[in-house]
Amino acid sequence: MKRAKTYTVVDNYFKLDMRLKKLEDLVIPNELVTNQGDVSSFLVPFKKCRSSYSKIELANLFYILMDEGILYFDSNDTKKNRSSFQKFMSENFTYNDNEGSQKIISTISRQFSECKGYTYKVKQIRFLDEFISVMQERKKRLESW
Repeated sequence: MKRAKTYTVVDNYFKLDMRLKKLEDLVIPNELVTNQGDVSSFLVPFKKCRSSYSKIELANLFYILMDEGILYFDSNDTKKNRSSFQKFMSENFTYNDNEGSQKIISTISRQFSECKGYTYKVKQIRFLDEFISVMQERKKRLESW
């Protein structure tokens, strides 16, 4: 009789474990991965790249890289390139909010528009000055090796 009870307990545990895994699959975003040279595919948890930048700072960084032609999705169509960048950022990055926690980027079109606008020129210059300062510090560290 003890063997049957043990079997029931173990069986119930695995049923619960399977239900929890199914719930996790619904909650945690997954990405379809295909093995090279193999026809089998499987889902793996998809993690976004975290940033220490705020949403507008992250938009500034990518907008500058895009606008200068350093990074691009479509060099011939600026509208398509811009929308591809916005989609890429939303799907792959999180930003640092005012409380210091990471937030998902649902949309970043407003911040991209701010980067383009003349009224935000001062903010973009300030961002560039800070970014250049970080890069200069890195250069000094490399030179002192």
